Amino acid sequence: MDAWGSCDSAGEAAPFVVRNQGQSATPVVLAVPHAGRAYGSTLVSALRDPAEAARRLEDRLVDGIAEELARRTGATLIVARAPRALIDLNRAPDDLDRDMIEPDPALPAFPPRARPGGVSRRVQGGLGLVPRRLPGMGELWRSRLPAADVLARIEEVHAPYHAAIEAALDAVAGQWGVALLIDLHSMPPLLPREPGQTTARYVLGDRFGSACRARLAALAFAHFAATGAPAAHNRPYAGGYTLERHARRAQGIEAMQIEIDRAAYLDTALAEPGPGWEEVVDTLTGLVGILGRDMADVAAAGRMTRAAE
Repeated sequence: MDAWGSCDSAGEAAPFVVRNQGQSATPVVLAVPHAGRAYGSTLVSALRDPAEAARRLEDRLVDGIAEELARRTGATLIVARAPRALIDLNRAPDDLDRDMIEPDPALPAFPPRARPGGVSRRVQGGLGLVPRRLPGMGELWRSRLPAADVLARIEEVHAPYHAAIEAALDAVAGQWGVALLIDLHSMPPLLPREPGQTTARYVLGDRFGSACRARLAALAFAHFAATGAPAAHNRPYAGGYTLERHARRAQGIEAMQIEIDRAAYLDTALAEPGPGWEEVVDTLTGLVGILGRDMADVAAAGRMTRAAE
C-alpha cells in the first residue's frame, strides 16, 4: 500500500515517530494525530481535490508546536506522519462508513460500532475513521475504497500508533507512578455567538471529567487565565477516541485533549507560522510544566500513603 510513500522534510516516511523515549523528564506524553503531511501518490490520485482536502483536514503545523514542547520539557512525543485523509487516528477502528468501501467477499465485513443509535454522528457527518466528505466539498474520493486498502490502513497505521501511545504511557507510569496524555489538535477560529464576543483560543476536552481529574482542568484554566488566553471546556470539543481508549484513571493514567485556534499561531492565510507562534509555544510549555508537576506530586503523595500504611 502506497500510504505514506513521500517523505517529509526530515526524511521520515514512517506513519508516526516517537521522541524522547526512555527516561522521561516529566510524567507527560504528547500525541499529535492530525498533522501528518506524508501523502503518497496512490492516496493523492484517489482524492478528488487533494490540496483542498489536506487544507481542511490537517491540524496545520501542530506537530511543529509539539516538537518544540517536547524539546523544552522532555515530554515523550508521538506524532503522526500519515495524514488524516488516509486514516483518522482519533476515531475507533470500527467507526467507519461501510458504504464508502468496495465489498470484498474474501475479507471480513466492517460492522458498525455497537451503539444504541447505530453509526456515530461523525460517520453520518462524513468524518469517520476514513473521512468521506466535507461541507462545501462533498465526496472526497473519486470512487469507493478497496476493502484491502482500508484494512491495511487500520493494521499498519492505526493499530501501531495506538500501541505506541499505550507503550509510552506504560513506560512513563512505570517510571513516575502516573502518566498524563495530552492529545494536541488545532481548530478553525470559533465564531462568536454575539458581535464583539471573545472566542476561545484553547479548548480543553476531558470527556466531561471522565478522562482526568477536575484539578488538572482547573490548573489548566488558571494558567490560561494568567497568560491572558481565553479558553473553553469541552465545548465544542470534548475529546475523542484517543481519550476514550487511553485514559485509565484507576491506574493513574489520565488524558486531556487541547485544541488550539489556528489563528493564534499561523499567519492570516492559516498556512505558515505567524506572529503568535512563540506565544502559543510559551503558553503550552508552561502548561505542560504545571500539569507535569501536579502529576508528580500525586505520585509522591501516593508513595507516602503506601509507605505509611
